[in-house]
Amino acid sequence: MTEDTRRDASAEIARLIDIMAQLRDPRTGCPWDVEQDFASIAPYTIEEAHEVADAIDRQAWTELPGELGDLLLQVVFHAQMADEAGMFDFADCAAAISDKLVFRHPHVFGTENRDKSAEQQVKDWEAIKAIERAGKAEAGTLDGVAMGLPALTRAVKLQNRAARVGFDWPGPAEVLDKIAEETAELVEARDSLGPDAREEEFGDLLFVMANLARHLKIDPEQALRRANSKFTRRFEAIEAALADQGRRPEDSDLAEMDRLWDQAKAAEKAAE
Repeated sequence: MTEDTRRDASAEIARLIDIMAQLRDPRTGCPWDVEQDFASIAPYTIEEAHEVADAIDRQAWTELPGELGDLLLQVVFHAQMADEAGMFDFADCAAAISDKLVFRHPHVFGTENRDKSAEQQVKDWEAIKAIERAGKAEAGTLDGVAMGLPALTRAVKLQNRAARVGFDWPGPAEVLDKIAEETAELVEARDSLGPDAREEEFGDLLFVMANLARHLKIDPEQALRRANSKFTRRFEAIEAALADQGRRPEDSDLAEMDRLWDQAKAAEKAAE
């Protein structure tokens, strides 16, 4: 994109806000848009954020502007509904994040020394966020960790908060020991307890797995997305191999599909 073809960001944002206002007009707008509220739109907001992450994961750069636009629409939609209720508007949202960024970067916008390590910057960031939480009357260590986050992400955030006050295992070895313990408890629950107990023990195991990811500096959501993508690729290879013979997976059996899976896996390794 050259300087001559670059769009006017302010004009495009103003246009989007105006379009949203027209869609929400009770007399002349879209009936579906008019009927929505914060609760009904929130799931779409989460979905659009995941679609942005998916485009990035696939390096689908030509799709990314559209996906980011869909996510931006969610912000504008919520802001429009709030404006109608006399609560706040889009400008308040933009001002809030701008003020927050300036406040959290005193080494860029203030007088603090910019010459510090990334580790020190993280510590400073957490100290600033603690000040913000105190201003919101969030006294508890775990206060403010959003309930609506994906469960694995929320688990890591809860664990990070607890770790700041010293409630943490020393390293991955201790977490692996805990995983073995939780696995044994899940096996016991499977064999002798009811469905609620099995679900609880399975949840405990997932929680500790998230903690292992944290200690290994792995994003568990990203790791699981990659595992999902790998499973999809290899299963599609099974389907393609069977289709070459005029067959479908239901016409096969586990032994044959396992063999085709291993072939797909070997082909991937050879292509690396």
